[in-house]
Amino acid sequence: MSDNSRDIAVDAEARVPRVVRHGPFPVQFRQVTVQRVERIAPRIQRVVLGGDALEGFRSDGADDHVKVVFPTADGLHLPTPGPNGLTFAPGITAPPMRDYTPRHFDAARRELTLDFILHDAGPATAWAQQVKIGDQLGIGGPRGSQVVADVFDWYLLLGDETAMPAIGRRLEELSDDVRAIVLIEVDDEQDALPFTSRASLDVRYVYRRGAAPGATTLLDDAVHALDWPTGEGFVYIAGEAGMMRRLKEHVTSVRNHPRDWMRASGYWKPGVSNHHD
Repeated sequence: MSDNSRDIAVDAEARVPRVVRHGPFPVQFRQVTVQRVERIAPRIQRVVLGGDALEGFRSDGADDHVKVVFPTADGLHLPTPGPNGLTFAPGITAPPMRDYTPRHFDAARRELTLDFILHDAGPATAWAQQVKIGDQLGIGGPRGSQVVADVFDWYLLLGDETAMPAIGRRLEELSDDVRAIVLIEVDDEQDALPFTSRASLDVRYVYRRGAAPGATTLLDDAVHALDWPTGEGFVYIAGEAGMMRRLKEHVTSVRNHPRDWMRASGYWKPGVSNHHD
């Protein structure tokens, strides 16, 4: 293990690291170019970014996040990291920035794939709806990674559509001798993406059918009714902040699942821009 990594959860008998933190990495902002665009679902736009600036880019964890810097009317302006945070050139107003999970990174081709959920009228959705090949974007980070070893008996992955990039990436990394259970809330069947994995895969979608995102307990109800797997497992929860907190409480207090073998992230909150727990 390198000097800039540390164990945060370890197998008590074999002393094998189960969850390891990589980083922190030096913060670097890169200007990248849109290579391909694909609407993979009615409300999900996939954008493949590329360029020589991605040389040395690193994303070790399935739920890493990068800071995306969107262009404004007068072009793309990247910040400079410093001891007091991010700064811009004199006279430049900070442009819109949002956190996104790298869906895939191809180091050989220097291509980074991001999936944009088209669920609001914010700057990210506005950009993703009209993006075209050749457009420019800024990418910063990741600042670090949490890497979950493929040593558990099972993995339970819970979230809404904003968690699908991390869930899809994690499933693709699992081996064929583990079980993966996935519960995801989306609006309807058109947004129910298929996943691929070598693991024994059980994917279940619940549908809002027009209800506002973050306004139902459909996912809570599905998790409460779940027959809990036996053996040792890792739980991943991501999506709307209120949902994340409720499910985290259920998993730890009702199911008595070890906190060290869980990762929970609030990606967004109704009415709050650029929220991240």
